[in-house]
Amino acid sequence: MLTASRNRFYWANFGIPLACAAVVFLMFDMTKIDIAFSNLFFDPVTKSFPLEHVRLFEKITHKWARIIPNWTGEIAIIGAILSLIWPLINTQKHPRLGSFLERCKAAPVLRFASAHRRDFWFVVVAFAICTGVIHFLKSHTSVYCPIETTLYGGKMAHIEWYDNFQLFKEAGDGRCWPGGHASGGFTMLALYFVARRYQWRFSKAIMYGSLLLGFVYGTTRVLQGWHYMSHTFWSGIFVWLACLLTALAFYGRARLDVPILKKHEKPALAAQTAS
Repeated sequence: MLTASRNRFYWANFGIPLACAAVVFLMFDMTKIDIAFSNLFFDPVTKSFPLEHVRLFEKITHKWARIIPNWTGEIAIIGAILSLIWPLINTQKHPRLGSFLERCKAAPVLRFASAHRRDFWFVVVAFAICTGVIHFLKSHTSVYCPIETTLYGGKMAHIEWYDNFQLFKEAGDGRCWPGGHASGGFTMLALYFVARRYQWRFSKAIMYGSLLLGFVYGTTRVLQGWHYMSHTFWSGIFVWLACLLTALAFYGRARLDVPILKKHEKPALAAQTAS
């Protein structure tokens, strides 16, 4: 039973994204679908993408969109730092300090941060690793954005990521593959693995919401000519794998593989455990 559960976990969490990677590679990287899709939003007369300067995209889904992952990362860093403070405070030895922290409502916050220390540090590390992976791939493939290439009025040649990949050195100045802006939304997947650890009923809603956020971020940049559609897919695949590997290092497979319980099942489980 344990072996079947383990195999199912790895097939679902590694097998599906790797299968998606194969589909994206064959369907987009080995064909001209990316270019054909971007052509739909390019005006050959003005040699520009009309949606490039639309306020809705430029402000709400480009600049303001960074607020969600940025604030999440900042809250995680603050929580990780606060989680180190409470264990250092000896309220029995210093009762006046403990009473002061209780009165100013700081003690519950410090206790909460301490209790969830591993979760805060996981989010911090997962965000850092995801960002590092995306930046590594960008600099070691040197793919230029559509709007920068000769296909759409730019000066740089259009190349695929696998034609210019360099493992041990930077490949050039291009920084378009995979989608960095989309990865900001996808990094919210780190919260999904925290939710899985605690068997939250809405963990899948967090997963789907994070995927939707990444696709919205990425697709708007595609419509503006700053990415191809496959860049968004690749970004989601790499961020998922980075978050998954980090979660396995922090929590272990067994804890992440615990099934989500329905609301009425939890009291029954608690009764079984007590007996």
